[in-house]
Amino acid sequence: MYINFMIKKNINILTLAIVYKGTAIPIYWLILNKQGNSNQKERIALLQRFIRQFGRQNILGVLGDREFIGEQWWKWLTTVSIPYLIRVKENQLVINRRGKAVPIRSLFSDLKVGKSRILRASRKVSEQQVWLSGLRLDSKELLIVAGNQYFSSPFEIYGFRWEIECLFQCLKGRGFHMEETRLVRYFRIKKMMALLAIGFCWAHKTGEWKQKAIKPLKTKTHGRLEKSIFRYGLDHLTEKLIHGFKEMKEILWSLIVFLYPPSLIIERDGNLVLLANSNNEF
Repeated sequence: MYINFMIKKNINILTLAIVYKGTAIPIYWLILNKQGNSNQKERIALLQRFIRQFGRQNILGVLGDREFIGEQWWKWLTTVSIPYLIRVKENQLVINRRGKAVPIRSLFSDLKVGKSRILRASRKVSEQQVWLSGLRLDSKELLIVAGNQYFSSPFEIYGFRWEIECLFQCLKGRGFHMEETRLVRYFRIKKMMALLAIGFCWAHKTGEWKQKAIKPLKTKTHGRLEKSIFRYGLDHLTEKLIHGFKEMKEILWSLIVFLYPPSLIIERDGNLVLLANSNNEF
């Protein structure tokens, strides 16, 4: 949910994104005219924008890294019945069974690499009752997450948070190189983010379409695709934009790919065909 880049000054962008097929789609963002992390009111305001537009029922949960802690923020999420899993720092204080404040890492200090533990009872952190889980990473660092409800597989769920890192890579060095912008006015940066979000979705959907209907990417021995779906689509669009579309129908199809689900677009007898959906509507 966070992008940091530096030009002539520090500019932070608080980003709310939706997990989607190995990456994340940016939905709302807030340009922070300050250094450091967002505050709790800014996070709440950003999520309220989503709720007003899409409804609370469309939120399965909120995932966030270590900067997204705070009593007011956590309390609000619980009040509006939004589940969350937030990573906490190892030195974050927790009230133990004896009523004493101790670092959270002390609850998981005996874990060996690759081992995890889910505490069966809630503990008090930042004045909120939360369920804690710890995992010892290969780096020997502790990954500790806090949730406002009990999760039977917290690390599997929290793993989806890494998909926003894939988004940032696409917006930055492995895609659009947004950090090289010379824009410094916040309103212009906000508009730039809107264009990047549209461009990202177009490239990703084009990649999905090529993967399904044209030429599937090969899977390497480590189990990952030879390139990301986003990169697959971006390379296709870049080639077309640089060398030109051969005819108007190519332009039209590139727009159709953007507007319709890839599952409705297939190749038949060397031509692209737009299928009807289950309601027999295009």
